[in-house]
Amino acid sequence: MKVAQNKMVGVDYKLTVDGKIADQSRPGQPLEFIFGTGMLLPKFEEAILGKEPGEAVSFTLSPKDGYGEVIAEAIVDLPKNIFMVDGKLAEDILFEGSQVPMSDAQGNRMMGIVKEVGDEHVKMDFNHPMAGKTLNFEVEVVSVRDVTPEDLQGHCSCGDCHDGCHDGCCDDHCNCH
Repeated sequence: MKVAQNKMVGVDYKLTVDGKIADQSRPGQPLEFIFGTGMLLPKFEEAILGKEPGEAVSFTLSPKDGYGEVIAEAIVDLPKNIFMVDGKLAEDILFEGSQVPMSDAQGNRMMGIVKEVGDEHVKMDFNHPMAGKTLNFEVEVVSVRDVTPEDLQGHCSCGDCHDGCHDGCCDDHCNCH
């Protein structure tokens, strides 16, 4: 069976960014997803379309085909006092590189990365962590099958939820693919 629209596909993959492995499937735990439902990057799916189990492909996605370019307006200085919890500064989350779940004025949830902590402000980056990056993938198709009713009930698409998951079964900060 070939990779096609609305098929359950399992892939082993390795993602290399800036010469370093940024993410990869674990042995015996392929990434499983329903093809064509928007769970993965469109160009990722395009690269494996029509492949059969056992076939491998390597490809590179530019930032525009991956997670987009870095948007300068998505890097903002926020007043430090908004990080107060019960009258105390949440110092356990305020350090460079920390990922902090936040909401905007409309209640939309988003993940921000602390870039800098100043005396009065915290510089937060709300770009996707892979924005502006060239993505180098090595992918092997390991399974292709028809979708079952159980598949449609939702499951963790990233194996063991080590980085969250697409349908929210583990936590709210999906960093998967």
